[in-house]
Amino acid sequence: MSERRESQRFHEDTVVVTGSTRGIGAEIARQFADEGAAVVITGRSTADGEAVVNSIEKSGGNAVFIRADMQSPDDIATLFEATTEEFGGVDVLINNAAIQTETAVDEASMADWQNVLETDFRSYWLCGKHAVELMSTGSIVNISSNHAFSTMPSHFPYNAVKAGINGMTRAMALDFGPDIRVNTINPGWIAVDRTTTEMSAEDRQELESIHPVGRIGTPEDVATTATFLASDEAAFITGTSLLVDGGRSAVMQDDTLPDYRGGRNE
Repeated sequence: MSERRESQRFHEDTVVVTGSTRGIGAEIARQFADEGAAVVITGRSTADGEAVVNSIEKSGGNAVFIRADMQSPDDIATLFEATTEEFGGVDVLINNAAIQTETAVDEASMADWQNVLETDFRSYWLCGKHAVELMSTGSIVNISSNHAFSTMPSHFPYNAVKAGINGMTRAMALDFGPDIRVNTINPGWIAVDRTTTEMSAEDRQELESIHPVGRIGTPEDVATTATFLASDEAAFITGTSLLVDGGRSAVMQDDTLPDYRGGRNE
């Protein structure tokens, strides 16, 4: 359970965090609540969403759950209508909802393409469009991935979309400025259930060893970056994409690539 922070940078602000029923999104929501914000938790699982709300309320925070499927434009519109009814507007939007694929370019199906594009890309655009109608000033933070800069085999179209989010951030920063700032966070390896549940202790140790900081990231690492970028302390930062990867991107060689010397058909 998180503790209330002395800093109240978001007192009287309303923050919408998409994909916040678990993992990184849930921790981002908790940190904003800890700093005084009223937080809207949203996702497809009512049970998981209410659990996050309960954890925030037990820590003295203010949160509500509004169910929304990010693949549904109607749900997205309803999310912001309900947020306005509950809190009167929006000050910060965190676009975090995402699904990941482990398919190669020549293996991906139309369903793979549609699911990722609608959830990881189109929803960011639609949420941004709805949010700015309710914001006089404020901040949007888009959660992308280090796959936007360098990637691994068989992560398409996830990796392509994550690169696209960086471009969307730049477009939003130009079109929504000067009163609304827009930035991207590009996390690397983050310890959430999806990435570590089936990981052996040996694999975890090896993974940590290839990070210059000596560990993989936590949801808190991403959340503290999100609250910083949304705060007045980052008032001169917009249109940027910030890697939060423990220095992983600084490493030149990696042993995860296949042996390309013999050609792809050998």
